[in-house]
Formats: sequence, structure tokens, C-alpha cells
Amino acid sequence: MNTPQTDNFLHNTDIAKDTLVLILAGGRGSRLHEMTDERAKPAVYFGGNWRIIDFTLSNCLNSNLLRIGVITQYEAHSLLRHLQHAWSFLPRERGQFVDMLPARQSVNEEMWYRGTADAVWQNMNIMKDHYKPKYVLILAGDHIYKMDYMNMVRSHIQSGARCTVGCIEVKKEDAKEFGIMSVNDKWQVQAFVEKPQDPPTMREKPDTSMASMGIYIFDSNYLYDVLEDEIQKQTKNLDFGKHIMPRSMKEGVLYAHSFARSCTGHNTEGTPYWRDVGTLDSYWNAHMDLVTEYPQLNLFDKDWAIHGLPTQSMPTKFFCKDNCLHGLDNSLISGGCLITNATITESVLFDRITVADHSHIHQSVILPEVSIGKNCQLQNCIIERKCVIPDNFVVGVDKEHDKARGFRLSSSGKVTLVTPTMLTKLAKQNEIGKPSI
Repeated sequence: MNTPQTDNFLHNTDIAKDTLVLILAGGRGSRLHEMTDERAKPAVYFGGNWRIIDFTLSNCLNSNLLRIGVITQYEAHSLLRHLQHAWSFLPRERGQFVDMLPARQSVNEEMWYRGTADAVWQNMNIMKDHYKPKYVLILAGDHIYKMDYMNMVRSHIQSGARCTVGCIEVKKEDAKEFGIMSVNDKWQVQAFVEKPQDPPTMREKPDTSMASMGIYIFDSNYLYDVLEDEIQKQTKNLDFGKHIMPRSMKEGVLYAHSFARSCTGHNTEGTPYWRDVGTLDSYWNAHMDLVTEYPQLNLFDKDWAIHGLPTQSMPTKFFCKDNCLHGLDNSLISGGCLITNATITESVLFDRITVADHSHIHQSVILPEVSIGKNCQLQNCIIERKCVIPDNFVVGVDKEHDKARGFRLSSSGKVTLVTPTMLTKLAKQNEIGKPSI
């Protein structure tokens, strides 16, 4: 084990130069269904102005960890375009970059990434020969949260760990979806089990488990040795949670870092905010929180700003010809929208959306470049990018009717997803354009 270092040697500038960040952004996010048919989950829109991966990248920027590689695989085109357009401003002459590391499309089809750790192993030669880091910070690119990664890297160095895993407290009933651990007084991990059916709980909180966030820091030499050894053993679908974490725990070099120690975005109760918006329900719920008076996530925090693609859109215009209409309540509206004589309540509208006369939108998430006709009623729904909603269209009011027309209902049955493909199919069935209820 490394000898713990003192604060005198932990200058942020030196740590930043010695640390390579790898963001795992290749996941499909199948629980979002058609929303990820043509884009990876990290590229899904969020919050009216961003993609999900912008939160992880903004954490890196705000943490001053600016040597970043993004590992992509599934439907990467949308994500790669976003990275090129929104995150190409870092000065490479200062050793700062956001590099894209797609899966190798070689003759050997087995070279596609086959697990989280396998994705890192396949880029190991690049890491050794080109980046040459002392520490490797591995992140997921598909969660919504604010975190000072520099603080976690400093903690890793001070502890003398070879591997540190970020952890967060979760309710026991939710813990089946995570890697669950227990630690001693020094935060050394004593037990680690991946997605247990009966999750162990914390001694002082019997209804709470300590879960892995999928955030790891390694001493680079240790990471290389472990990955090489596992590959030599022909470990299949090499994964950090299933293979590397249990091994590091048994070797006594795995430590945990509580998210609460480095969180920079707390909710209104003072609890660290972290969301996996990987289902239609969780995605919709996270957006509905944003339009409350005191949202759990502060998107207007200048001290820890979330960066994305700056757009030169026209200002949004609201025009009301009927003074009896109550036009707008408790909503987020992005730029370039044209809203005429319509009612919008408790909704999030992304950019370049048109809403025509006497349409009503309630508790809905409308993605960019959507056109909504006259006299429409949209409620409890997610409208995908570039949908054209015809006049007199109703969705989200009668869920059984929505399902019969081929729209996607969330697992709770509360949220309806509408995509251009669904609308095209419905049009071919001569259903579209008629009153929907």
C-alpha cells in the first residue's frame, strides 16, 4: 500500500496533472425505451438546456480535473456530436482535453467493450503510452448530481488506498440495484456484494444500505496490474462491480468515500442530491421537481454551474390574444420557443418549440424542435424531439387510449412517451388528425 501523504504535498495543480478522468458513456439505458433507440443514455436531454453527461463533465470542469477521456459504444453519434460542439473548448496546449474513446471496430468483433472494466482495459495502452497518469478517476456518464471530484482524489491519496469507491446511502428496498458495501472506522471496505437480493444494512441505520455510485479512483499501476491479471485469467465481461471491487476488498486496498463529503448540490432538506434518471418515471419525476418553488436540484447555482452547448437561439415569445387565458405557471421554458394563446403549467419545454392557439400543456416534458398544433391537450407526458403534434390532439389524459394508439406508458402507468415514429405509425393507421377522445 502507498504511504499516506500529507496536505503539504497535495497541491491541486499537481493532482490535476497526475489524474486522468475516464467517463463510461457507452450504456444504452434500455429502461428509457424509445428515448434511447438512437442515442446513448448520457446523451439524453435533461433540464431544458443540457444532456445528462453535461452534469458529469461540469463536475470535472468545476473540480479542475480537465484531462478527460469519454468511452463510448452504443449509438454514439448524438453523444459524439454533442461532445465536439459543446466540450471542445479546453486548451490542449495546457494539457487539458476531452478525448473520445469509441469501441474499436476491428476485424475481430470480440473487441467491442464487454464490461465496464473491459472498456478501460481496451484503452490501457493509450493510457500508458499517451496520457501517463498517476491516478485514474472512473465515472459513469448517466447520473444527475454535483460533486467535487478533486476532494475525493485528495482523500484517496491521503488514505494510502490503491482503490477508492464513491458511496451513497440508499434505502434498503432500493439497494438491490447497487453494489453494497460495509466499512470499518477508517472507511476501509470490509464487505462488498453486487446487487444482493437481501442487501446488508448499516449498523446505525437498519433501513439504509451503503451503495456504490460507480465512481472509482485507482493508482494507475495497481489498475493496470489488476486488469492484466484478470484478462490473463480470461475473466468474461470484466466489470468493476462484479470483479475488481471484490478483489480489491479481499486484498485490503479498497476504501470508500462518502458522497456527502464531496457533494456540492444538496436538496432542500440538506441531503445530497443524486438521481439515476434511467426510467421514464424517474426522468419525468426529476423534471417535475425542477418546476417546484424550491426544487431539489438548483440549476441556477453560479458557484457550481452546469455547462452545456451554448446556443444562439432567438428569445422565447409568449403572445396572448385572449386576456382570459392564464398563460404560464411554474414552468421552465428554453430559448427560441413561440407560444401563442396557449396555457402551460408545471412543465419543462426545451428550445425551439412552437405551441399554437388554445393548446394546454400540463406536467409534461417537451424536448427540442417540437411543433404543437391548435387545441391540443398534453398531460403527464414526454414528447420526443422533432415530434409534430397535429391540431386537436390529446395525449396523457386517457392512458388506455394512449396505449391502444401505440404510445409507450411508463411502468407506473402515469407517464406517456410520444415519439415521431409512433406518430408516423399512427398516421398510417388513419387515426391521426381525428379527435383523440
